[in-house]
Amino acid sequence: MCDYSLHAVATRPAQVGETLITTTFRGTATRGFASESEPTVAVCMLPGTELAFAADVKYDNRWIWTRAIGFRVGKFGTINPDMPHRHHDAIEFPDGTHVLVTQLSEGQRATVLQLPAVPHVTEHKPSAAGTPVSASAV
Repeated sequence: MCDYSLHAVATRPAQVGETLITTTFRGTATRGFASESEPTVAVCMLPGTELAFAADVKYDNRWIWTRAIGFRVGKFGTINPDMPHRHHDAIEFPDGTHVLVTQLSEGQRATVLQLPAVPHVTEHKPSAAGTPVSASAV
């Protein structure tokens, strides 16, 4: 997902194994993730995407002071989805704390470790003889 304020920015989905950088996108006051080779394209993540940062994560506390969290791994998700016109994209850390993606300090590198599992859809199709045959789609 990409926060509401990035809807005017080009986007693409995250890929396992790629290294991203935190950045502020031109024309917005919103920070997010981008590839160093495509710094103007926001990389969107599904809730549950796991990230490994190159160093302890730093974020701007109330837009003035920078703080560090003692973690280098986190899981992408959303918070307060029922509050419109607010940032929702966040990283959840092992101790249960959340930091909004837009508050992450610029220039941090994070590698996409794992995307969330996609449920398999199984449907039953009748065969030519009339007996159901299972087919799985990914």
